[in-house]
Amino acid sequence: MTQTVLDQLGGEEALHRLVNHFYDLMETDPAAHDLMRLHFRGHGMNHIRTEQINFLSGFFGGRQYYKEKHGHMDVRKMHAHIPIRTADAEQWLTVMDKALNDCGHAGAHIDRIRATLRRVALMLVNDVEDWRIAKP
Repeated sequence: MTQTVLDQLGGEEALHRLVNHFYDLMETDPAAHDLMRLHFRGHGMNHIRTEQINFLSGFFGGRQYYKEKHGHMDVRKMHAHIPIRTADAEQWLTVMDKALNDCGHAGAHIDRIRATLRRVALMLVNDVEDWRIAKP
């Protein structure tokens, strides 16, 4: 039987640790301030922690909690209301890289996860007007 990405990561417990550490970093690292502001436009950090776990479980080949709850796994639809700049996507990836490293994840499977997350993060960059940055 082929292992899922979630299995390779260490299962749901490891996913919970990773996502919670990721958001702990986001909440405590001043360099991640811009990411925090994006999350406050939604339902807040507790909500997003749960939904990120739900989404990544299915995205990594495990149970599709997010799809069961919301009926889809369309990341563009999920983020359509959020102004995401390239710098925001890169910052998200930097924090996730740190979380992966801090949680002891390494190897070819983690390199594939990083590459996949990079593709997804960069495809979410959009032209939604940022409520904080005035246009010239």
